[in-house]
Amino acid sequence: MGDNAISGHLKNLKIDTGRSETLVVCFGEMLIDFVPTVGGVSLAEAPAFKKAPGGAPANVAVGVSRLGGSSAFIGKVGDDEFGKMLAEILRLNNVDNSGMRFDHKARTALAFVTLRADGEREFLFFRHPSADMLLSEAELDKNLIQKAKIFHYGSISLIKEPCRSTHLAAMKIAKAAGSLLSYDPNLRLPLWPSEEAARKEIMSIWELADVIKISEDEITFLTGGDDPYSDEVVLKKLFHPNLKLLVVSEGPNGCRYYTKEFKGRVGGVKVKAVDTTGAGDAFVSGLLNSLASDLTLLTDEKKLREALLFANACGAITVTERGAIPAMPTMDAVQDLIKSSRS
Repeated sequence: MGDNAISGHLKNLKIDTGRSETLVVCFGEMLIDFVPTVGGVSLAEAPAFKKAPGGAPANVAVGVSRLGGSSAFIGKVGDDEFGKMLAEILRLNNVDNSGMRFDHKARTALAFVTLRADGEREFLFFRHPSADMLLSEAELDKNLIQKAKIFHYGSISLIKEPCRSTHLAAMKIAKAAGSLLSYDPNLRLPLWPSEEAARKEIMSIWELADVIKISEDEITFLTGGDDPYSDEVVLKKLFHPNLKLLVVSEGPNGCRYYTKEFKGRVGGVKVKAVDTTGAGDAFVSGLLNSLASDLTLLTDEKKLREALLFANACGAITVTERGAIPAMPTMDAVQDLIKSSRS
């Protein structure tokens, strides 16, 4: 099928399904992260905390919008001051928040997060249960999901009912509407009842995704301890027949990519890191923003490599500032960094 035929076909698809040209709809949790005002301390040692909006799917939605793309967020927060603040942050960042719901009984989720001096992350979550876990299928904005060019989600919404069933229903609606399904498991073990439960649930929706982004640690976890740098491990244990693209993020070292036709790696962009929070989400938003405007990069290796370099640069810029949402880059900032790294 030639380029004109493909674009004609996509136009027809848009008319048939009512999908937006480039809309990325992100589903899942949005919460308040409390981070210590000083670095390198444990949560117990922290003298004070600063509040920051968080939640990987919401971070990705803001990241896409910051790059000039079109995005929406679907999820639930408490009908409290924090929940209202989060909805307003999305609005101020040009993210469609019409799919957000507010719970009158449960609170907005809170997470206390620190990077200790030994480099280990420490998390303390307040979700007993939090509002995001209580999103029901009846509360889904089905019309918004059907408009998605890309429907993006994580695994935290699979931990407990009713959110788990709602998540599966949302994926089904998106798939039926012809959306591309994008999955970043974003493993947070402290939230799961056990390692076995985490592995089982994360893999339960694995074969439904068109695009998956995982980290080296997640490969080790999901394969039960296999070498995360082995192409054979990734292709045999994690690549599946329905997958269009699997990306392994390697932090400052860039990323590896796998499709049915080709595989390779794209080096990272060197910067001075201040805070790695949100780097993976910025990477995902950079990749999804490129994909939303040009799906042919899934089959064109040269275009894909350019998109992944762009995504690497998005992640790199984010680590130069504190917090996730405040550090999400603009298109100009990413292009400037890529230019300077090449010169």
